[in-house]
Amino acid sequence: MTDLHQVHKEQVFETELVEHLRTHGWREGSDTQYDKELALYPEDLLEFVKETQPSEWTKFNRWHNSHSDSVFLKRVAEQLDKHGTLFLLRHGFKDRDARFFLCQFRPAHEANPALWDHYRANRLTVVRQLHYSRHNQNALDLGLFMNGLPVATCELKTDLTQNVRDAIRQYRKDRSPRDPVAKENEPLLAFKTRALVHFAVSTDEVFITTRLEGAHTRFLPFNQGHDEGAGNPPNPHGYATSYLWEKIWQRDNWLDILGNFLTIEKKEDESEGKKKVKETLIFPRYHQWDAVRRLIEAARIEGVGHSYLIQHSAGSGKSNTIGWVAHRIASLHNGSGEKVFDSVVVITDRKVLDKQLQETIYQFEHKEGVVQKIDENSDQLAQALSEGKPIIITTLQKFPFVMEKVGGLKKRRFALIIDEAHSSQTGSAAQKLQAVLASNEIGETDPEEEITSEDVVNRVMTSRKRPENLSTFAFTATPKAKTLEIFGRPGAEGKPEPFHVYSMRQAIEEGFILDVLQHYVSYKAFYKLAHTGKEDKELPMDKASKALGRYLRLHPHNIAQKVAIIIEHFREKVLPKIGGKAKAMVVTDSRKAAVRYKIAFDKYISEHGYRDLRALVAFSGKVSDPENGSFEFSETSMNRDLRGQDIRDAFDTDDYKVLVVANKFQTGFDQPLLHTMYVDKRLAGVLAVQTLSRLNRICPGKEDTFVLDFVNDPEEILAAFRPYYRTARLEERTDPNLIHDLKIKLDGTHVYYWTEVERFAEAFFDPRRTQASLHPWLKPASDRYRELKEEEQVLFRKDLISFLRLYEFLSQIVPYNDPDLEKLYAFGRNLLPRLGVKTDTDTIDISEDVRLTHFRLQKQGERKLSMEEGETPYLIPTSDVGTGVVRESETGKLSEIVRKMNDLFSGDLTDADLIGYATHTKEKLLENSKLEEQAKNNTFEQFILGDFDQEFMNTIIENHERNQKMSNQVLSDERVREGFKKLVRRWVYEEFGKRKSNGNTIYPNIG
Repeated sequence: MTDLHQVHKEQVFETELVEHLRTHGWREGSDTQYDKELALYPEDLLEFVKETQPSEWTKFNRWHNSHSDSVFLKRVAEQLDKHGTLFLLRHGFKDRDARFFLCQFRPAHEANPALWDHYRANRLTVVRQLHYSRHNQNALDLGLFMNGLPVATCELKTDLTQNVRDAIRQYRKDRSPRDPVAKENEPLLAFKTRALVHFAVSTDEVFITTRLEGAHTRFLPFNQGHDEGAGNPPNPHGYATSYLWEKIWQRDNWLDILGNFLTIEKKEDESEGKKKVKETLIFPRYHQWDAVRRLIEAARIEGVGHSYLIQHSAGSGKSNTIGWVAHRIASLHNGSGEKVFDSVVVITDRKVLDKQLQETIYQFEHKEGVVQKIDENSDQLAQALSEGKPIIITTLQKFPFVMEKVGGLKKRRFALIIDEAHSSQTGSAAQKLQAVLASNEIGETDPEEEITSEDVVNRVMTSRKRPENLSTFAFTATPKAKTLEIFGRPGAEGKPEPFHVYSMRQAIEEGFILDVLQHYVSYKAFYKLAHTGKEDKELPMDKASKALGRYLRLHPHNIAQKVAIIIEHFREKVLPKIGGKAKAMVVTDSRKAAVRYKIAFDKYISEHGYRDLRALVAFSGKVSDPENGSFEFSETSMNRDLRGQDIRDAFDTDDYKVLVVANKFQTGFDQPLLHTMYVDKRLAGVLAVQTLSRLNRICPGKEDTFVLDFVNDPEEILAAFRPYYRTARLEERTDPNLIHDLKIKLDGTHVYYWTEVERFAEAFFDPRRTQASLHPWLKPASDRYRELKEEEQVLFRKDLISFLRLYEFLSQIVPYNDPDLEKLYAFGRNLLPRLGVKTDTDTIDISEDVRLTHFRLQKQGERKLSMEEGETPYLIPTSDVGTGVVRESETGKLSEIVRKMNDLFSGDLTDADLIGYATHTKEKLLENSKLEEQAKNNTFEQFILGDFDQEFMNTIIENHERNQKMSNQVLSDERVREGFKKLVRRWVYEEFGKRKSNGNTIYPNIG
């Protein structure tokens, strides 16, 4: 009875679905008309060919007379067996002197009416209860045909009785491409040569596969997503899955998918010891189809000159999405039949993308030369742009040249696709980017700083006026606030938003990536220092803080203890994972740290006789480390066994299990076997997300990931991830009036006079200008700059850089139309190089003056960091530029700094954070006008009796969020609180006393 009830419900579902198709351009066919031997629907095939190609049919008929129909059907079946359904639908076939096309896809424009007649003649047929087998009575709920060629099958379930998993199980168990009894192939179910895709459909969910392999068949979700996660939203008008037949199988959309989306991907496979090419048929996932469709439609309507930000998570299949967008945009026509873009330029550093694009587009168009890779020089790129090559692929290094060249070709229209998936640029790539940015960058960058594709794109985009003949399509998983402002579009609240989103949450819930925060273990380091120097040095407190931090992080005992934990944990917990193939990455905070980690790794492995673990190290350039010999270390010298082999390739083998990195490979590195990350570096914001996301790639046997963190607060890591778990949102736009405040501040320094800016602008904007005409107006300002104190020079230079960068950025968004801002920008841009480059004079060597006396690493426990809780936090734009003030350097005896910190915060000193905490607290109290008045008019004993205690506690509470660890100790431990208060109180009183004696109101540098 239950079975009949179930059948009845499925029949109702099936009937309603088919009825919708039948009333929207589909035919309903008959199971009896299906040819099981050939796996074709002959009636549609013959009718389409005879109606659309009568002259070719006459040629064919001349050779075969009365047998033409049967010969033609067999000929088509043979071609399908050889080349596959997709090939025949797109390219047809020849027979002697006749040439046939078997489908007419939508013409790009209205120029050829005959093509539109052929397009309307396409026969889309659905057959219910399709008995496909020659050997049994198995029937598929639905078979979908295009002009008689099978393109899809479908099994239906109603969630009132069964669910989509039952449909999947039915395909795996009873829909084998080879009949298990007769041991013969079932032609309809064979990979790529008949039905291209198989749908498992319930009233709630849809899953698809393009290759049936019995129990090993892999089905992928094909759902719209709900609440930025998996599944489908409720449908108040019917089934939650009605989008499948209302949108995907809608006549025009279905033809579009068959003609412009489905692709055959070929990859070399050596899994069984032999090198062979494995083919995969790619059917777009719902978000890919939806994104491409929306982008193309928007570009068709809007034309050139617009931006589109696509926030697609890792695991979204961005390579294919970019390929589909590039192909479609290259041939896009507007309503008037005009091409929207002359050329599409794809900016990417993925080596595989150009080959993949060429192969994919060749399947669509079957002609060479559509895609041109720029692998020579800028001349080659300039020629490709000028000639209007349909699709041009080039690297991020040539991005500034592309922007410049496009702006000069005003009569041509360009689409720019920016692939930011491989974010981190290190080694030679980083050096090239540094060189690229040299002419565009304002101020210098840290040579060890992670340079991301997103940073480069944002800087180049804002360093020049955006060409009006350019539309930009930017793909990123983790857009920064600035990226949202540059490329985003106003949403319901008027703030910029991504054009299309496939969230991290949906990618995780659909199983395309793993949640890397599920297993997170943090450690805390406890240690004490002793002052051992013969001379008690008077040192700047901020520089001493940095030096103590470096000393502790690089201390051999510190690294040795961590290496022991890493190796033993890896061998016990990680090595058995993924069938014994699991790998790990150690993230260090500097190249010198990476060198010392590698040395400690090799030493520990050797001393313990471990033969199942070898490590590689990756860093750029050369590193000197006197404590480990007088020679320089490099990747080559420290990875001697590689003998020139690329580190990526070596790490992909079974020979190496651990990779120690310093910036390099920290982001933008795909290694699915990477299971665990050991973190010994401060991570924050998007860098934390990109770094830990190296673990999220899936592969067979990989069920989880693990993070062991020696440095970071788990709550801060969670806070970094949460903005990208769903749609990235901007709290508010950058205040456009910041630029006016900065200008006022710069004007007030009197480094330049406005008359000089005016005269410079007159010369600069004169098309006949010479360098000599600019110099007289810049030299006076550079001379005045050199007369400033060092602290004032630092502040002016910092504020000038802030002004220039902020104006470049905001002028892309806000039409200021302010000549004064433009004049000061031109003047400042040319003045900045004359101010010299600030060299790093902060390094202090305290290695001979302090000694680590106590050290302990304590496990804080394993946690699951949940991104589900609460609202998605906003990304906050830059708002604190130009707020710096001149501060004098505060100094103190090194022994006193070490003693006071150890006494007050015994066992909880981390990277000398205490010095920074103490000085920050002092700085906040020095801003208190009430305390300043009391200090200036009273003795220290009288000052103690005033309001200091209350203001001290207010400051600790107000700044609790800045450093919760330190604040908690002060608030909870009376001994720490009283000792810390006495220390800070004396400092505050003495600093107020200095102001009283010399009238100087400039705050000292106390942090």
